[in-house]
Amino acid sequence: MSARDHTIMTKTSPLSDKLVTVFGGSGYIGNYVAQSLLERGARLRIASRSPEKAHALQPLANLGQLQFARCDITNDDSVAAALQGADYVVNLVGAFSGDLEELMGEAPGTMARLAKSSGVKGFVHVSAIGPDAGSSAAYARGKAKGETNVLAAFPNATIMRPSIVFGKDDNFLNMFGQMIEMMPVLPVFGPDAKLQLVFADDIAEAIAVALEDPATHGGHIYELGGPEQLSMMEINERIAEAQGRSRRFIAMPDGVSSLFASLPGTPMSKDQWTLLKPGSTVSGEHRTFAELGIEPRPLGLFLDKWMTRYRKFGRFGRSNERAKERAAD
Repeated sequence: MSARDHTIMTKTSPLSDKLVTVFGGSGYIGNYVAQSLLERGARLRIASRSPEKAHALQPLANLGQLQFARCDITNDDSVAAALQGADYVVNLVGAFSGDLEELMGEAPGTMARLAKSSGVKGFVHVSAIGPDAGSSAAYARGKAKGETNVLAAFPNATIMRPSIVFGKDDNFLNMFGQMIEMMPVLPVFGPDAKLQLVFADDIAEAIAVALEDPATHGGHIYELGGPEQLSMMEINERIAEAQGRSRRFIAMPDGVSSLFASLPGTPMSKDQWTLLKPGSTVSGEHRTFAELGIEPRPLGLFLDKWMTRYRKFGRFGRSNERAKERAAD
């Protein structure tokens, strides 16, 4: 048992036996958030288009602690039904396709307005670093609009702006992990772009801490980044090192990267390139993990273990590859 888990279990949380509606709770971050809230004794209602995706959480909950609601966040009646009886609300909805200004801009405002009118005590809205109402990226515009609408309807809401979130089964590290496993030479888009990768479990902890004390954390913006800034080139190099593989990385010029992102069927959209180019790091203008009493964990704490699956000989792979390189030298 970790020190954090021991503290949670030995100290009664203000969330104990309270109902928390988690919009978008069936997604990747939702899994971590649900576990953090369940540990605190909260009752959860996972509200999502596809709540069945969160059914794997059932063994972690006590009888009656977890419920599921099929919800259309663009429909007021559907949102109101998901909020019925809720004490607290978390909004995790995010997307790169569809009407982003409606999903991430208008819908959060609806959630906040209905939550306020129903007497919800605390509201945490998860945005992202770099929201920009004037951006060419619909994602950044949607996030900016969402923050504005949430705070207008629920002034004591807490806004969380995480950098790129990583975890064991994420779509970020594992995408690069698979590419590095298969290809001896790889292009790196935005090689100098700095990212402050943040562990999903630390984001979940931040959300739970904010919900526990809305009087302290409400009405504030928190920028959440990990303890180090890494360029895209450094991240690729670290993944290769963790796999025990020697790879050649080619830095792609911005013009080539932009053209690549414009092509259909590529793993990076135009919006994602627009967001990647300036990087994703804490600005220093808002609160951070420090004000939440959380020390974020670095990528290096987990990467070697997580990349085991991509090594040629599993957990023995890196030492074998290093031995071959020394012999060749």
